[in-house]
Amino acid sequence: MDRGHLWAGVCGWDYRHWRTRFYPADLPQSRRLSYLAARVSAVEIDTTFYSLRRPSDFERWRDSAPPGFVFAVKGSRFITHMKRLLRAREALANFFASGPLALNHSLGPFLWQLPETLRWDRPRIEEFLALLPRDTAQLRLLAAECNPDIVAEPFLGGTEVRPVRHALEPRDPGFASPEVADVLREHGVALVMADSHGRWPTFDADTADFRYLRLHGTGPRRYSGSYQGQWEPWRTHIEAALSEGKDTYVFFDNDARAQAPRDAMALLRLIDGED
Repeated sequence: MDRGHLWAGVCGWDYRHWRTRFYPADLPQSRRLSYLAARVSAVEIDTTFYSLRRPSDFERWRDSAPPGFVFAVKGSRFITHMKRLLRAREALANFFASGPLALNHSLGPFLWQLPETLRWDRPRIEEFLALLPRDTAQLRLLAAECNPDIVAEPFLGGTEVRPVRHALEPRDPGFASPEVADVLREHGVALVMADSHGRWPTFDADTADFRYLRLHGTGPRRYSGSYQGQWEPWRTHIEAALSEGKDTYVFFDNDARAQAPRDAMALLRLIDGED
């Protein structure tokens, strides 16, 4: 069995407080992503959570990163937090039409983060998961259904068919059940393993052909505390997944003092021996 590939990076990158802590003081804001992408192997685009972007945004991000770099795309909060996954077809079409296909081969998984008030509701979750495209052909078909008043020029680029991955990050303890894992497994959707220093539950279930970890920090304050010197049990989980042939995505969200990019770089050295 071939070993899985590790992608490690951060949740977002355009943080002003990273200036001098991680980004050089004289680095233009427009070059932050390229500076980061030269040092880690992936990034989670978080601005897509707050509003629809344009194809030109995704193209600019794609062109700022080297070959082999991967962008995970955080799903719209309009879908997850406002509509709470209900009657989401048109909203999903608008989201997928807004340009993520412009990332081309740099497109990684889509992350669907649920609000902590959203309880396990099998019919609701199954209906939503059934809508998610499993490859780029399905994504283009769904995107073509977008509302032209919202997405005037949908990006449906290319004809190549590639798999599309999805990860679900619930935050209610009720998702810690075999039934949840079975449903996600049926749809090939990864259950996110998250570390929030106890704020939200940590789920450990293998439900897809890849694993997705989000590490929010080791400190008592949100998004703080470095993992260096505190790699367990995350290193064990990552090594196990890779040895099973599963690609593994690890995103650090402990951005408070720019620990996130340093932790991502350290993890790559620790696991893959990268400089």
